[in-house]
Amino acid sequence: MTKAELIAAIAEKGGYTTKKEAEKALAAVIDSITDTLKAGDKVSLVGFGTFEVRQRAAKEAINPATKKPIHVDAKKVPAFKAGKALKDAVNK
Repeated sequence: MTKAELIAAIAEKGGYTTKKEAEKALAAVIDSITDTLKAGDKVSLVGFGTFEVRQRAAKEAINPATKKPIHVDAKKVPAFKAGKALKDAVNK
């Protein structure tokens, strides 16, 4: 599903009169989740899942083109863990 298809589905199921309204709603949700994760907090949607930030440690890796070792810095990465209701819906 593309973003345009998601917006169309939100407009249809959410009762929005235009796709522009649905696009604004989707943008507001995404912006809110992004801002919360940037602040270091979790976003938990009961039944759907949890968005959180995880810390990756620094490590040594191999550059596949040159076969030389390189250093990869530590970083924060966004993560999503599906909730039970979502897992059950997918497995039906």
